[in-house]
Amino acid sequence: MLLQSLLAIAALGGVSLASDKKGPKTVYKHVAAISIDGLHSSDVPKYVALRPKSTIAELLETGYEFTDAYTSAPSDSFPGAMNLFSGASPRTHGVWYDDTYDRKFWLPFSTTGTNCQGPAGAEVAFDESKDYDSTLLYSGGINPLNLPQTLINGVCTNVYPHQRSRVNTVFEVVHEAGHQTAYTDKHPAYDLVRGPSGKGLSVGYFPEIAAVPVTTDATIAYDQLHVNAFIEWIMNGTTPDHAAVHEKLTGVPTLFGGNFQAVSVAQKTSGYVAKTLDFTPQLLKALDFVDASLGQIVAALKAKGVYDETLIVVASKHGQAPIDPTKYAKINGDLVSAATGVDVLHATTDDIALIFLKDQTKTETAVAGLNRQRKALQIEDIIYGDRLVDLGYGNPLTDSAVPDIIVRPTEGIIYTTSTAKIAEHGGINADDRKVACFVSAPGLKKTKVNHEASTKQIAPTILKALGLDPKALKGAVAEDTKVLAGF
Repeated sequence: MLLQSLLAIAALGGVSLASDKKGPKTVYKHVAAISIDGLHSSDVPKYVALRPKSTIAELLETGYEFTDAYTSAPSDSFPGAMNLFSGASPRTHGVWYDDTYDRKFWLPFSTTGTNCQGPAGAEVAFDESKDYDSTLLYSGGINPLNLPQTLINGVCTNVYPHQRSRVNTVFEVVHEAGHQTAYTDKHPAYDLVRGPSGKGLSVGYFPEIAAVPVTTDATIAYDQLHVNAFIEWIMNGTTPDHAAVHEKLTGVPTLFGGNFQAVSVAQKTSGYVAKTLDFTPQLLKALDFVDASLGQIVAALKAKGVYDETLIVVASKHGQAPIDPTKYAKINGDLVSAATGVDVLHATTDDIALIFLKDQTKTETAVAGLNRQRKALQIEDIIYGDRLVDLGYGNPLTDSAVPDIIVRPTEGIIYTTSTAKIAEHGGINADDRKVACFVSAPGLKKTKVNHEASTKQIAPTILKALGLDPKALKGAVAEDTKVLAGF
């Protein structure tokens, strides 16, 4: 029964929930939407118990905490961001991972020297490899020659991340309504949140995290750049150097947001204490930094006189698995493809495997091969065929972005050869998907909502909070995504 519930959650990204009561009558002038990447729902009470006077504790005193909230399935940062800002899941918005495959795409010109030549079908990556120079903190932004290509209206087109989405984002809706928007994240590829029109952001600020050492201290220094941007947007209506300014800010943006990476990196490199599952010193250091940063944001909002008219949304694009370090083990991802016994066009592997087959009629053969290696590969579940459709992932026979097979390993297993990390995200197990989610504003009554929720619900909630129509989100309408309980 639990397994069936988890699978249903995996497919739907959390059930659509109607509000339990009439929400606040307040129409806010601003929304700050912040992702603490990696933060689990279970981390929140643990941290507040350690730091009862923290900013997070303060925000929860006038906030709604959703203790059973789930991010996207898969739980990669890209679909996780789309959950937050489109109100839809991969089957609708088409964004499965930051590095996956599509049967209707071609590799970039910088790779092939050609434009949409030869048979279609290619890896589609939207990460640091799209930059002009990813070794630089300010990498020059996206080099169009590094972009994957597809035919749009018969024309070979370099596809920017924002063009990958099939549905609009909250940033587009807010901007189209005549308001200003700003966002900061870890790669220029987070151009994604602009939405298909490309016009969703007044300002985008995307220092390249791949240029930074993978340590907690270095990532804290990197995250401080995001904090500086938040403070500039709030206090001065300005933006840092090296930002992509499409429209000069005239004040505090109506919708602004961004992410923190420090917790995610600390989880991957240090994690939790075995048996007790306490935070390791490095993870606690990262949490303390993020909490202090939230404090700076709150202080700036108060100093500017807009705190009382701002809704603060804190959630996570993804969790991290495993929480329990004793469950961690790695298996070479190439063994997963090999086990199918058929030709594999592409496999995206982390603590999941998304498999695209050369011959889709051989899916049953591939699954049989995987089942023979089930124990060796620590496979918990294999999702394919009608079940893939029934669980809400989409149909690979009609949608070029949908994998033929999804392999879910036992929690703690990562399909990798990397020795640099002890946890990962992207999968559909609970540690990956059950994430922190709370909203806070003066006047909200401290409430814990203990029934299932989805981070998809944040997108329409943002619009309702700003007095805009949640039904303006095409993906949310397609999936009947409701606002969060209490709104």
